[in-house]
Formats: sequence, structure tokens, C-alpha cells
Amino acid sequence: MRTLIIAEAGVNHNGDMDMAAALVDKAADAGADVVKFQTFRAKSLLGQHAPKADYQKQTTGESESQFEMIQRLELSEADHFKLAAHAEARGIEFLSTPFDAWSLELLTGRMKLELIKIPSGEITNAPFVLAIARRAKRVIISTGMCSLGEIEQALGVLAFGFLHRDAVPTSGDFERAYGSAMGQQALHERVTILHCTTEYPAPLAEINLRAMDTLAQAFGLQVGYSDHSQGIHIPIAAVARGAQVIEKHFTLDRQLPGPDHQASLEPSELTAMVAGIRDVELALGSPIKRPTASEWANRNVARKSLVAAKPINRGEVFTVDNMTCKRPGMGLSPMAYWSMLGKLAGRDYAADEAVDG
Repeated sequence: MRTLIIAEAGVNHNGDMDMAAALVDKAADAGADVVKFQTFRAKSLLGQHAPKADYQKQTTGESESQFEMIQRLELSEADHFKLAAHAEARGIEFLSTPFDAWSLELLTGRMKLELIKIPSGEITNAPFVLAIARRAKRVIISTGMCSLGEIEQALGVLAFGFLHRDAVPTSGDFERAYGSAMGQQALHERVTILHCTTEYPAPLAEINLRAMDTLAQAFGLQVGYSDHSQGIHIPIAAVARGAQVIEKHFTLDRQLPGPDHQASLEPSELTAMVAGIRDVELALGSPIKRPTASEWANRNVARKSLVAAKPINRGEVFTVDNMTCKRPGMGLSPMAYWSMLGKLAGRDYAADEAVDG
């Protein structure tokens, strides 16, 4: 199965539309399937005095508040349509993550996007998750900072929203929707879960790729990986472990000012990651163990046959002294060695001549 590769531009445009368009170009050039931005209004996303995360303080300083930083990174409605048109022209899918009701309406209503990504920070925002379920045809949900119980609760909200377009939920409705056959079917058809470690950059010892296996086993849904590590080897490894979606931040230049640049790939690295993932997809191949098309020609060269160790006369007994195993493998298999011992030679053999069965 082909891995969906999402090149996460996020807010690495720094509020500059020329830079945003260049990010679309680099994602398309790299061979990614999707280029994704983030859609929000600062006044709806956070309070005026919301603190910055530690990594944001390290990358942007403390003189500017998180509200001011987020507000500076907003894209307008017109910006979104321009970027979507540019992505279409470059042959790459446009996607953006909503963080508030206005953003969701823009993306699913006016822009008609069918796929919506729920970020890790919104997974417990039940009213918003419910609104997404009722507007999106397909959902990708990141699970950074989550326990299994929190993920199941979010899936219950999605299941309820998929099944009930307008109903107001009451106590137990989410659990009932999640446990129902129709709810499970809707989740299987419409939801992908991404394992994620929400730190920038994510420490290798805290990535826990095996948790992706746990998500697949616990929920039986398509799984993937949203990566915040440095480099490209971890997302490639995730594909080898079965990730069907990979999301990775990228930037035009890691030295640019802004909260996410330092934990992002540069364009050449994004290209290398995409190429590595495509190589792994080919290498994963089939679970059936059998000789491949290219191996058939090598079997005769690499394997051995039973041959005469020295000249053997007709009627002579095959023994450990006059029979051995040598390349090529076009004759009788050495697996027949013991069954040939003690038999009489039906004809004369020269040294190194293949023994007949």
C-alpha cells in the first residue's frame, strides 16, 4: 500500500505568502502527496496571556507573547484559496489543520475540503471534534500527549458525529456510538490514527514507535506517524513498521526565525525522506516467501549439484570418496546426497560431471 506523505508546512511561512507559495513548490518538488498548513484565528485559539511552550521560548524568545506570535502567523481566507490553487497547479493536494469553528467552516464549507486533520492539542476538545465529524468525510487524528483512554473517548465523539448529524449528545452517547457496529464501521471507513510525540524536536528515547503497533491493535484502524524528530530515519522506520500515513514538518531554511523551523526538514531532506519511504514501500513487497523473478537466474549459479569427485565407472558404487557437491546447481540437488550413497553408477562419469538421479 502506498504511504500518504504529508509535508507539514504549518506556520513555517512566517506570515509571508511568497514563502508559503515556495513551501508548496518545495513539497511538490520533493514528491510529497499533500502539503499542509494550519488555519486559525488567534483570538479564537488562545487567551491573551497563554504562555509559550518551552521550545517556543527557545526558538522565538520571550519578548513576544504566544498570542502575538500566533496572530502574526495567521493566513487570511484569500491566502488559503491562493495556496490551494497553487497546490492544484503543482499537482499536490492542499490540506490545512483547523483550530477553531471559523477555520473549520472555511476549510470544509467554502473550500470543500473532504479530509480534516485533528491536531494532538484538540483531541480532548469534544465540541470541536464533534463539529469536525459532522463536516469532514475523512479524518486524520494525531495522538500526541494521549493515553489510550483519551483516544477511545475522541473516537467515540467521532463515531457519534458520523452517525448523528444534528443530535445533542447526552451521557453515555459517545460510548454507545463507539461500541456500536455502525460506529465501528464508520470509524474504519473514515479515520486514520497517527502516533505522535509532541515535543520539538522529539527525543529519540520518547518516540516509542512500537506504540503505533499498539494503536493498530487497540482500535483496528489505519495508523500512521506524525514525526517531530530530527532527521529522516525515524519516519522511514515508521513506514517499515506499517505506517500508512507520514506527516513531517519542513521549512525553506532551519535558520529562519519562528517556532517550528528548527525542528523541520529542509527541502533536500524532505526529498530524501520521500525517496527513502518509496524505497521501503518497494522493499516491503509481499509476505509470501518464495524465489523472486530475479532470483531464479541466480539459483543455478549460486547453488550446488551432486558431481563426481573423480572419474566413476559404470557399475561402481557411489561413495563419500567419489561423490561431492559443487556449483553450478543445474543437476541433482545435494539434498539427495545420502539417498545416492550405495547406489550403482548407471554410466561412466568424468570428474566434476553432474551425477544423474
